Amino acid sequence: MNKLRSVGLKTATAALRQPVLAAATALVCALMPLSASHAQGAPGVAAGTAQTQAKPVKVALIESLSGAFANTGEAVYRNVYWAMERVNARGGVQLPASAGGPRLLSLERYDSKGQNEEALSALRAAIDDGAQVILQGNSSATAAVLIETINKHNEREPNKRVIFLNYSAVDPILTNEKCSFWHFRFDAHADMRMAALMEVMREDKALKSVYLIGQDYSFGQAVLREAKKQLAAQRPDVAVVGDELHPIGRVKDFAPYAVKIKTSGAQAVVTGNWGNDLTLLVKAAREVGYEGSFYTFYGNALGAPAAIGDAGIGKVVAVADWLPNVPGAQSEAFYQSFRTRFPKPQDDYVHMRMQLMVEALAQSIERAGSTDALAVARQMESANVQLSGQGGSMRAADHQFQQALVVGVMDKKGAPGVKFDVEGSGYGFRVVRQIAAAKAQQPHSCTMQRP
Repeated sequence: MNKLRSVGLKTATAALRQPVLAAATALVCALMPLSASHAQGAPGVAAGTAQTQAKPVKVALIESLSGAFANTGEAVYRNVYWAMERVNARGGVQLPASAGGPRLLSLERYDSKGQNEEALSALRAAIDDGAQVILQGNSSATAAVLIETINKHNEREPNKRVIFLNYSAVDPILTNEKCSFWHFRFDAHADMRMAALMEVMREDKALKSVYLIGQDYSFGQAVLREAKKQLAAQRPDVAVVGDELHPIGRVKDFAPYAVKIKTSGAQAVVTGNWGNDLTLLVKAAREVGYEGSFYTFYGNALGAPAAIGDAGIGKVVAVADWLPNVPGAQSEAFYQSFRTRFPKPQDDYVHMRMQLMVEALAQSIERAGSTDALAVARQMESANVQLSGQGGSMRAADHQFQQALVVGVMDKKGAPGVKFDVEGSGYGFRVVRQIAAAKAQQPHSCTMQRP
């Protein structure tokens, strides 16, 4: 079975298990006044307690937890786990007694192994296990097949409906032509991210040539397509001297690509690459002596800064929903609390949008007064959440989360505006552009079909 179970937010790692069990034990004590009719039948949240409570809300994470992109899946897991710890520590989601009273959130892991068929098998297993919420994001191609399958499942089995929360699959089509009532995206899609990068590229008057490279699947294709469109509209003076796609997750040596980039004379590379495909690309570029800039969607972590080193100072640009060096005391405290929770340098990749996603889920369940997928989805359409000075709201028309975006440029830790580095690399990202949610939004072509 492709499942790695984590019931009640338990994991095989003792360091992660204990804080959640402690919070759960505290919650059990807090629930003592509940009537027996709402306490019977559910196992105790923590061993050694006599009190029982309503079963937790099962949330299934379907992601690559092995193989070439396992590091990206584990980064997601840490973020979602931490967000759910916060919800559970305050007593879980607050439901009326008629709905079973307060409920913990329970995160379970399902390994897709980076394959669509494995993801579909994991989806079936998760639903059979009683999952009510599906999380996935590190592949737009996988997200597309999950959306299609969930649409069919929810129509066939209305008593076992699920909702799909997407934190990273950013192919614009998912909230346009393929939009679904059951799917909600919490990351800015590729067109939104490209427009944010273009805010910086538009002002780089020295830039005259770019090389476009990406992963050969729906997302990578969308990035290159939008890059050409926006360059033509906003920087027609910039020549595209390279435009190519490579197999996703299968290239071990990017030196041939790096040589072509250098030979082209491109002053900058524009790429949506992520995970090892980005790290290996920038490392190869450094090794062949490429001195141009990188405009990236994900160049701010997962090994990329360390791979490119000093050559990236002032040259690697990344767009995100949030960066550790976003100014403000609340933002700084948020980041420091994550680093306290996960102190290992290799674990340093926190996503504000994933925290907001879990907050939106908790808010929607509470407003629905139920865990019924239809009721929760209807509330999710109007979700509006704030955390540590950041926030956003769901656009009901297409289920695209609207939030501010930031663009950062790589620099050495300690340089002005770079208090924090990433992954202990000695390099961080100075925020050079903050784009309000109202400006970051893009039009949509979704025709939502509601049940």
